[in-house]
Amino acid sequence: MQAQVNGTSTGKVAFVTGAASGIGRAAALAFAREGASVVAADVSEKDNQETARMIEQQGGRALAVRCDVARIEEVKAALDKTAEKFGRLDFAFNNAGIEPKKPAPTADYDLDEWERIIAIDLRGVFLSMKYEIPLMLKHGGGAIVNTSSGAGVIGIKGSPAYTAAKHGVIGLTRAAALDYAAQNIRVNAVCPGYIATPMMTRFTGGTAEGRAKVISEEPVGRMGTPEEIAAAVLWLCSDMAKFVIGSTIVIDGGQTIQ
Repeated sequence: MQAQVNGTSTGKVAFVTGAASGIGRAAALAFAREGASVVAADVSEKDNQETARMIEQQGGRALAVRCDVARIEEVKAALDKTAEKFGRLDFAFNNAGIEPKKPAPTADYDLDEWERIIAIDLRGVFLSMKYEIPLMLKHGGGAIVNTSSGAGVIGIKGSPAYTAAKHGVIGLTRAAALDYAAQNIRVNAVCPGYIATPMMTRFTGGTAEGRAKVISEEPVGRMGTPEEIAAAVLWLCSDMAKFVIGSTIVIDGGQTIQ
């Protein structure tokens, strides 16, 4: 049995960043299946429109908005459109993120690459919550889930920016959770491991050898699916998780406990 979003999904509204593909698309579709209206936000407008079309095709309500989470004006505009279209916000999945282009030791790491990753993977989560939380407070609360990573709980050699950003998301999640727990806004994080997404295809180089190497690092012998992460996100937004505040759920097939 699937968990009903926040006990009942009727009339609820979910905002999902990075909704054009992968985990974000899977979560957007999952929220819609539970009856929530969904705002799909992404910089990839064509693929984002496809996510909205898929939601509507299964009978849901959707709004596709362009949103570069590193740009404050675009984040604010996306949340303003959410309020204009649906009148409220109940759930947010701050999932937009990018992977490093090229690994390098910390002292040799490219400064522009550092700024790019921190801006999207960490600052983008902060900016999203900055404008999501006031909308939730207007209607008595809500639930927020932020995407960290296995890199948020261990160190990754040659990836100082991504590791720092994903560790930062966990700290930011905990701080926000304490700020708003008494006001009925729950903030938690998920840490996906190797998940079969377009980002992972780029990470592996799209080769059988690259894929096999990644799978060899997973104790369960496979990559995870976007739907497995989406299921955890929906649970965290449901009434079954009402006592879960500031937690980090690692969903990685055992990769980070080896």
